[in-house]
Amino acid sequence: MSCKTSMTSLALAGALTTALATVAGPGSAAPKPPEPTKDKCFGIALKGDNDCAAGPGTTCAGTATADYQGNAWKYVTKGTCDSIQTPLGNGSLQPIKRS
Repeated sequence: MSCKTSMTSLALAGALTTALATVAGPGSAAPKPPEPTKDKCFGIALKGDNDCAAGPGTTCAGTATADYQGNAWKYVTKGTCDSIQTPLGNGSLQPIKRS
């Protein structure tokens, strides 16, 4: 395969990957696999950056509709959740009721 053909193939593969990601859209990611060495920390994820479903307003990874949403979680190193500070308070090992 020539260098030009290889570069064209790589460019097409990249374009296809980008197109598929765009069609899938945010929030269509599968659940993150369990991570036994980490804790689920609620209330620290930014909008669209949660690790999976946590209740109303989330369906899976990347579906948090607001920053620091109380029912959206992210995996963090065990024992660090309660010390993570956000503008709305610290992270929690349990869902947080926020208005």
